[in-house]
Amino acid sequence: MEQTSSTVIVGVGPLSAADVVAVARYGAQVRISDQSLEEIAKSRAVIEGLAHAETPHYGVSTGFGALATRHIAPELRAQLQRSLVRSHAAGSGPEVETEVVRALALLRLSTLATGRTGVKVETAQAYAGLLNAKLTPIVHEYGSLGCSGDLAPLSHVALAVMGEGQVRDAEGNLRDAGEALEANGLKPVVLAEKEGLALINGTDGMLGMLVLALADLDRLVKTADIAAAMSVEGQLATDRVFAADLHALRPQFGQSVSAANLRTILTDSGIVASHRGPDCNRVQDAYSLRCSPQVHGAVRDTAAHATMVAERELASAIDNPVVLADGRVESNGNFHGAPVGYVLDFLAIAVADLASISERRTDRFLDVSRNHGLNAFLADDPGVDSGHMIAQYTQAAIVSELKRLAVPASVDSIPSSAMQEDHVSMGWSAARKLRKSIDGLQRVLAIEILTAARALDLRAPLTPSPATAAVRDALRVYVEGPGTDRHLSPEIEHSVQLVANGTYLTQAEAVTGPLL
Repeated sequence: MEQTSSTVIVGVGPLSAADVVAVARYGAQVRISDQSLEEIAKSRAVIEGLAHAETPHYGVSTGFGALATRHIAPELRAQLQRSLVRSHAAGSGPEVETEVVRALALLRLSTLATGRTGVKVETAQAYAGLLNAKLTPIVHEYGSLGCSGDLAPLSHVALAVMGEGQVRDAEGNLRDAGEALEANGLKPVVLAEKEGLALINGTDGMLGMLVLALADLDRLVKTADIAAAMSVEGQLATDRVFAADLHALRPQFGQSVSAANLRTILTDSGIVASHRGPDCNRVQDAYSLRCSPQVHGAVRDTAAHATMVAERELASAIDNPVVLADGRVESNGNFHGAPVGYVLDFLAIAVADLASISERRTDRFLDVSRNHGLNAFLADDPGVDSGHMIAQYTQAAIVSELKRLAVPASVDSIPSSAMQEDHVSMGWSAARKLRKSIDGLQRVLAIEILTAARALDLRAPLTPSPATAAVRDALRVYVEGPGTDRHLSPEIEHSVQLVANGTYLTQAEAVTGPLL
């Protein structure tokens, strides 16, 4: 697959996760490769041939789903495709985020560009035009069962390409889709045989959210290592348990990576060195400190498995029916979202547990019986001041919510379409709750770092490692050091932003080099 710094070329090979993030999150332009345009034209010729055949073909000359037994007369087939999109654009609830809708549209375009769907070249080009004009169709929270793919969300995108429904323009204004297309020099698509079906049969919404979540989690699991290192320092824990030879005894890959990060981050820590001598008896720290690599590493390994599934899905052509290379048009079940739904649920479990161990490390700072000489709740004057007491409450509330969000959606199949679609993936629902989980994890880690930074200051004149000091100093640009109680919510939000925009990670890596 060809790519420049500003344009993602769709076709030739599968999109990468980086391509999806570039277009969905950062507004990169897209272009369909010349080779793909040729393949699209070839498969369209096959569909047009079938449209005139006496034998009925699903989606070309028949109805859909439980109505597939009806043969549709040629003069009604354009109406059939329009009716399909209009009726399936049945979402409800809040608007879905712009980056998710852009990922959804890009991934549908990627399948169209394989030349296995039978759409016209103009239809595929219309999706590229929509993305490049930064027009975002209004897609709603509810409506997808994850089989036959993300029908309702994809239908809302297809509706906009037809010039119907509503979109957000590049400035975020809500506009009629037809007017917005015209204002950007784009023409509505008139759908022909098979095209409506090709535009709505896919796992694109759940896959897009999986790719975006994995990009976020790559940053967050490294940030969790930073937070854990700060807690190890602030609670006068030992770093001996992170030794490479100890972790080699259990060759779990992610665990070794996390332990290596912790060793790197804690390099030259004056606080750790202060109690590293032969008389140190801190060899049995609490699990939340001692077992950080084991938990953080398991999250990494879970994400690695999810990445493998995502990469396979990015290389897929999801439609039903599909036009095969030999010209056959065959029905199939590749639109079923089970592979994606399972890993979305798996990641929600991992995210909840990563947040849980972070909250436990934070709580230890606040308990005077466990924080090794610090004031109760890190308060300036305990009793008069409450310190970070309620910050931990906020963490605990979020962690409890993440545990609820970790309940799998993919086991909750519900039949639809008059029992024709009698087993569905619920992958869209799994993806929606994972996005909430990722947001919660960011907030939990932000509070741990906020609390640990206060503890590091209270350990003066002992000095933290250069890496953790850099993280603390990045926070201190926005949040003052220890003192009497202040309005805590804005300080938490500053820390959340520093997690979310990668500042903490960037500052640590400026000292350590790239973390693993």
